[in-house]
Amino acid sequence: MEGHEKLVIRAKNCTLCAPHLPHKPNPILNTAPSTKILIIGQAPGLKAHECGVAFDDPSGDRLRNWLSVSRETFYNPSLISVLPMGFCFPGYKNGADAPPRKECAPAWHNEFLFYLKPKLTLYVGRYSQQYYLPQYKTLTEAVRTPTDTQFVLPHPSGRNNRWIAKNPWFELTIIPQLQQAIKSALLS
Repeated sequence: MEGHEKLVIRAKNCTLCAPHLPHKPNPILNTAPSTKILIIGQAPGLKAHECGVAFDDPSGDRLRNWLSVSRETFYNPSLISVLPMGFCFPGYKNGADAPPRKECAPAWHNEFLFYLKPKLTLYVGRYSQQYYLPQYKTLTEAVRTPTDTQFVLPHPSGRNNRWIAKNPWFELTIIPQLQQAIKSALLS
């Protein structure tokens, strides 16, 4: 068994923050060393926790629409890998999903990033943006400044409909750039 495969098995059996979770740990990630695109998201929601699949909900539909990819492409880790900031559903806080547990990314991400060498990385939501790109004061500032190798996106949840409506440039300017970058990465 190769290094990445052992790492995935270890991560999927992680119980690091079990005492702090409302449910039994169920780490959800989908990675492959050959991945072309890496999505670093927030943490699985309750539906993902229950079905074991990240972004298998309306926010995933919106994200796939933004990326202009099929479900088949999205769930093929050799094409698109998903590595959340928190691998398990963190429960609820103030009527919304709680933030990702802070133990997860420091414990696991460097090991995964040793194997994953994507052409393009997408930081989805403010938790991944703040962790990996703290030089941006706000998520909006980070979303406005994509590069050839990375994009920051708001979380595709319906909770961000107000942000999307308030920032029409995102769908008019950033999404077409993102779709072109996705197409180029998948073809490379």
